[in-house]
Amino acid sequence: MRPAAVAQWGMHQIRSPLQAQIVQWLAAPGAHVRAGDVVLILEAMKMEHEVRALVDGRITELLFAPGDMVHEGELLCLSEQLTHDPQALEADLAYKPTDVVPTAGRADLERLQTRVQATLDSSRPEAMAKRHTLGQRTARENIADLCDGGSFTEYGALAVAAQSRRRTQEDLIQNTPADGMVTGIGTVHGQQVVAMAYDATVLAGTQGMRNHQKTDRMLGLALQNRLPVVLFAEGGGGRPGDVDMPIVAGLHVSTFASFARLNGQVPVVGIAAGRCFAGNAALLGCSDVIIATQGSNIGMGGPAMVEGGGLGVFKPEQIGPAGVQHGNGVIDVLVDDETQATAVARHYLSFFQGAVADFTTPPAHALRDVVPENRLRVYDIRLAMQGIADVGSLLPLRDGFGVGIHTALARVQGRPVGVLANNPLHLGGAIDADAADKAARFMQLCNAHGLPLVSLVDTPGFMVGPDTEATAQVRHVSRLFIAAAHLRVPYLSVVLRKGYGLGAMAMTAGGFHSPLFTVAWPSGEFGAMGLEGAVRLGFRKELEAVPEGTERQALYNQLLARQYDNGSALNMATTLEIDAVIDPAQTRDWIVRGLDAGKIAPPSGVYRIDAW
Repeated sequence: MRPAAVAQWGMHQIRSPLQAQIVQWLAAPGAHVRAGDVVLILEAMKMEHEVRALVDGRITELLFAPGDMVHEGELLCLSEQLTHDPQALEADLAYKPTDVVPTAGRADLERLQTRVQATLDSSRPEAMAKRHTLGQRTARENIADLCDGGSFTEYGALAVAAQSRRRTQEDLIQNTPADGMVTGIGTVHGQQVVAMAYDATVLAGTQGMRNHQKTDRMLGLALQNRLPVVLFAEGGGGRPGDVDMPIVAGLHVSTFASFARLNGQVPVVGIAAGRCFAGNAALLGCSDVIIATQGSNIGMGGPAMVEGGGLGVFKPEQIGPAGVQHGNGVIDVLVDDETQATAVARHYLSFFQGAVADFTTPPAHALRDVVPENRLRVYDIRLAMQGIADVGSLLPLRDGFGVGIHTALARVQGRPVGVLANNPLHLGGAIDADAADKAARFMQLCNAHGLPLVSLVDTPGFMVGPDTEATAQVRHVSRLFIAAAHLRVPYLSVVLRKGYGLGAMAMTAGGFHSPLFTVAWPSGEFGAMGLEGAVRLGFRKELEAVPEGTERQALYNQLLARQYDNGSALNMATTLEIDAVIDPAQTRDWIVRGLDAGKIAPPSGVYRIDAW
């Protein structure tokens, strides 16, 4: 006896969607089909097309056989369409819904999963264990730490070394994953960044032909989309073993030009841990900032190249150790390990990602005690830098080199700035060639990437003397004037104590009226040159007219006091040579107002940052 619900049927036509040949019928006459079921397969232009039922129904007649040609719109088969309520399907005993069977594993997907698995660190446990025994992380571990969790998308993971003429495919897949370089795009603090890391566990992190291609691809994306770049540069330089490509020297690769082309366009961070030689070091040297670990060695040639040049036999650890490269200015930030290096890289990039709302203000009144009342007593101007910057935001750069001027990135009330400050602990704050080079390049860095500059001034001027001039002082210190003349960012100057001569002018963007403001603390003192020298030179006749000894010294002290009073901060403000004398506790307020008033001009071209 049939159920109460009776299926009711109406005729339905299935027509060809295109001109094609019948390949196979998947539903015979009398078969029940649901909407979406494949009824037959057509072939056109060597591609198979599925024809599906549009409604629930039952096939009644097939009008063509396999191999027949049909035209677009031609009737292929007839079916009866269910026209009553859906319960009627269950009423028709010949039509029972089948259980949904999960799709069986696809062979192509399984092949992909197997290949991807071979690129992961877990596929090479021995290499990973060796790496960790050295106290270092893998390329993928570093990138995972750099990028916000789960944000990294890898490009070129399936590449292998171009050595198929001398090694099996299985060997290459197992031992040269990603051709020794992990590349891709991830986010740092929510903003997109290109991340690249040479893999020292693959052919010593050398530069193969395919990882050059990967690098060029990522550098092109970085330039096109204005994405910052972070490069973990550890590795041994060019790789001579890639034999698949018909090249002789490989000097036509575009990687180095492409990397250098990013200069001044986007922030570029280089990180060195372990050995970084030759081509890897050349890329590192093109970076805006170099972060390196204590155990790193950086050199334009490794031991093999040095020995091959007849220059002696050396261990890798003897070439460009971190202590040397930090002291000579190659390394901007020296850290203990890759964990710290990655944290510094994230901190550095944050300064180029705009203002933040969450910050802690340092105690303003502490600035009043930074400069001693005794004008001859030295002090650490870094206390002033810390007192002006938001707590925890200060990032010193190149602090092992050019120590006559401190340079750092910082935030003031959440807003990123560059800070440069004379160092009274070195040469009394006098500016030598190294300090000038360091400060001028720092100006270029901030200018290229749109960071306002805050200058803390305490200098007796440029360093002078025969030994100093032998260092090409004239050219080096003049870089400060040239760099300042091309600034597109606000420049804010605060004189803490000494503001003498050309050195003080260089620290104030070329002159006291060049910055958006030049203010001084009450301890400020000014002159065309150091007051002591000015008295001895300017009043030589008067001094020589007095007997040498106590009387001459008394006259000297009197003239010096007069000069000091004349060059005091209050007198300078009276004559409008500076804009104001301020309470040190008001310094942050002045800087914030200056940042509000100052405008960052849009780029008017490419701003170059010297590699040095």
